[in-house]
Amino acid sequence: MNALRNKVQLIGRLGKDAEVITFDDGKVKARFPVATNEVFKNGEGEKVERTQWHDVVAWGGLAEIAGQYLKKGAEVAVEGRLSYRTYEDGEGQTRYITEVVAGEMLMLEKKV
Repeated sequence: MNALRNKVQLIGRLGKDAEVITFDDGKVKARFPVATNEVFKNGEGEKVERTQWHDVVAWGGLAEIAGQYLKKGAEVAVEGRLSYRTYEDGEGQTRYITEVVAGEMLMLEKKV
């Protein structure tokens, strides 16, 4: 049961190409937004489609693969964990960030 404590699974499409950063110490990080859609009927019986955006980060070899293959519009499945962090911006305001830290990734597009 411990493996289920902080686990996220998403299937969606990329909002833009994965951005890769290589740090001075050699660590590699990729970030990319994933959109998921849900469709449901509201109280009046009308069909409603809702899009949620998720910020995803990947590290190491997974980040390198993301940078090489993940392009805007591609469908991807991501499994990982939620991460919350805060920082202070230049104006002294506290900003909150929620990210999915990818542990596994599956590209769902077929190569042409």
